[in-house]
Amino acid sequence: MQHYDVAIIGGGPAGLTAAMTLSRSLRRVAVLESPADPRNAGSHGVHGILGLDGVSPAEYRSRAWSDLARYGMAELHETEAVDLVPDPGGGGFEVVTEDGGPFWARRVLLATGMTDVIPELEGFRECWGASIIHCPFCSGWENRERAWGVVTADPEFARKAPRAFAAWSDDVIVFTDGEAPAGDLGVETVTGRIRGLRHDGGDLRAVELDDGAVVERGTLLWQLDQRPVPLVSRLAKDRGLALREDCYVKTDGCCRTSVPGLYSAGDTITETQGAIESAASGSTAAFQIIEDETA
Repeated sequence: MQHYDVAIIGGGPAGLTAAMTLSRSLRRVAVLESPADPRNAGSHGVHGILGLDGVSPAEYRSRAWSDLARYGMAELHETEAVDLVPDPGGGGFEVVTEDGGPFWARRVLLATGMTDVIPELEGFRECWGASIIHCPFCSGWENRERAWGVVTADPEFARKAPRAFAAWSDDVIVFTDGEAPAGDLGVETVTGRIRGLRHDGGDLRAVELDDGAVVERGTLLWQLDQRPVPLVSRLAKDRGLALREDCYVKTDGCCRTSVPGLYSAGDTITETQGAIESAASGSTAAFQIIEDETA
């Protein structure tokens, strides 16, 4: 069994930034990343990180591993982690993987992100990440000056949408996707259920409703429901990992979880999800791991 100081589960901005901090601190690190496409694979570019603005997710990872290779402390393992078995003596974890090759690490960092619940709508997957976006700060610039639709049944979010997104579009309406929020939202609202999306190679053209109505739009801001990845759900069920009511991993503010020796960072712990925020969280987690080891 291979032994490491830290096993990082997840190879996105949070996990890779943590790996860099730990590598420069002479910690031997295993980064376990699923061979499946990452959650942001459909994104046309990573934004908000100076010097890397607009690079593709694949290019971001490639550059990160080129940087990490200079230190020789981090190893990439393309496999899915399926369980963590704490050492009875509190001395670390056995990391169980889907290919049967276990690892042992003194500390583990969960940087898995979340799983988006993708609607089974015609055209959604083709537009997702381009003209259907989850965050205006990530993709609003690329969708500026288009007709926007905001998909939400949250009355408060709906009321503030036109003002909140006015910098990107002066034509914003709300789709409640079949929900009927109580009261007047004070904005132009379409309450019919969305049946499908018309697009041209992933460039949204219109929203089709169940009643046959067609509403022309160029961009949808759609904040999808999220759920924990299977590993996190298993740890919550079997290992006592505490989750918040909204299903994000509960931490103490310093990336420590309820399980001693287990940390969490990035999208796994917050709905504020962007590359720069995740990277900062990964750095915080790495610093905390080092501080806890030397306390």
